[in-house]
Amino acid sequence: MDWIITILVGALIGWLASIVMRTNAQQGAIANILIGIFGSLLGRWIFGDVLNIGSSETAGTLSLVGILWGVLGAIILIAILKALRVLR
Repeated sequence: MDWIITILVGALIGWLASIVMRTNAQQGAIANILIGIFGSLLGRWIFGDVLNIGSSETAGTLSLVGILWGVLGAIILIAILKALRVLR
C-alpha cells in the first residue's frame, strides 16, 4: 500500500513542478511520477541534510508541507534536466 501512496504523491508533486517550470506538455504520467519521487528525495537531501532546515525532512510525504518541499526539490530537478537539455 505504501508504494501506491508513493506513486500518487510523486505524480502530484511531479505534475505541480512541471506546471511551474512549464514542461507539462512534454512530460507524461511516468515522467511526472519519476520526477516527483526523485525530486522529493533531492529536496530532502539538499534542504534537510545539506542546509539543515528542519521541516524539509517531510519532503514527499502526504502533508501540505511535505508536498511543498517535494515540489521545490522537483523544480530543482527539472531545472537540472533543462540545463542538461534532457527537457526543453
